[in-house]
Amino acid sequence: MVDRVLKALGAAHKGSVEVLLDDGAEPGPVYFDVGSGADVPSSREWHAYDGRHGRPRAAVLRGSCSCGWRGAAEYPLDWTSLAHDEPLYEAEVDLSGPIADYEAHLSVIRDTAVPLPEDLTGLLTELVRRLDGLTAKEPLVVLKALADLRYVIAQTGQDAAYELAARDVPIAEVATALGTSKAAARTYLNDCLPL
Repeated sequence: MVDRVLKALGAAHKGSVEVLLDDGAEPGPVYFDVGSGADVPSSREWHAYDGRHGRPRAAVLRGSCSCGWRGAAEYPLDWTSLAHDEPLYEAEVDLSGPIADYEAHLSVIRDTAVPLPEDLTGLLTELVRRLDGLTAKEPLVVLKALADLRYVIAQTGQDAAYELAARDVPIAEVATALGTSKAAARTYLNDCLPL
């Protein structure tokens, strides 16, 4: 359930494999020359830093997250075993270390998020199961249930947002409880309030 909340609250914890150069710097995006035109495609994907066509060459891989977290562990690329004339994405590069580090980071986020009471988790799980089961057989029933849920969500979300404001709960605490960034938590709270 927390993963769904993370997605709903924006890409506050979108993971990727990041590169460092020989000097330890995080490179900017790589731009691809596709001829004339206003649009110049770019990439920050780890495999774009292959040293070909004047692009920077990655020295180290590590896990990273859109929230700003960077993995402490560094995984050097062994360029002696990689072909210099083929794209890096075609090489057999082991990404398991950076990916595992990012997943460990997500575990910490999940563990610090406010846990839902077991009965509420069960209720939500059952609701999802029931709605999924009805979708193919009774799509109008599902849409009506979702319309009713939207009303309930809007009303209780507004009440909860007002209560947090009345208690003067810091946005950092809200973000931690939801497992997201401060900006995403602020947006979520604002969305709960009427215009």
